[in-house]
Amino acid sequence: MWRWSDPRPFRPRKTKARLEKERQKKVQSLLKDGVLRSQLITEAMLKVPREEFVPPEYRDYCYREIPLPLPALEATVSCPRSYAVFYEALGLRAGDRFLEVGTGSGYGAALAREVVGRDGLVVSLEIDRSAYTYAKSNLSRLGYDDIILIRGDGCLGYEPEAPYDKMSVTAAVLSMPQTLLDQLKDDGLAVAPMGTSEMQELKLIHKDGTTSTISERTAFVPMIGRHRGTG
Repeated sequence: MWRWSDPRPFRPRKTKARLEKERQKKVQSLLKDGVLRSQLITEAMLKVPREEFVPPEYRDYCYREIPLPLPALEATVSCPRSYAVFYEALGLRAGDRFLEVGTGSGYGAALAREVVGRDGLVVSLEIDRSAYTYAKSNLSRLGYDDIILIRGDGCLGYEPEAPYDKMSVTAAVLSMPQTLLDQLKDDGLAVAPMGTSEMQELKLIHKDGTTSTISERTAFVPMIGRHRGTG
């Protein structure tokens, strides 16, 4: 079974101004490391307050490169770098129709909404009731009311808004569900951690199922749902 070590929860002490400085510093670090390249993704990470998408008792950790617990079954908000890696690999851009499988806290959906802009679309699926409720509250509070947030099995995608230009799967799968591939445009791309609970690689996936490796040694919770995720 996949496990993570929770940081110690405590009452937050950092001010809004300090957290904003930490956000700017994190983005500068990702730019320096070459993880961030797109101006749109960079601007989104500067704009969206990650601290608003984590439980208060973990807020002071929000710009560290660690996953943070969510009020859901074995769910986390991934470390900041993960979102930059996913969206840069996809080439997420203005006007894209984007499907996120695994809403978590709602942070990734908010970033994507900033990137795709008014002419784009963000649909996000979450199977866990507690995570769905938490994400919906976060997104609504921050004004992201035009994100289509669905509680359901992410493996099945969301056919009413298909086809999609880009997809992001934030839980580990042994292989990409064909249902999701069928909802990609012919030139669409998906990104997902693939492998077992013990060994995963982050893959860029084309509609025909061909893949290329983005990075090795990823650690995401297994997909749950009809197709299950990892062995």
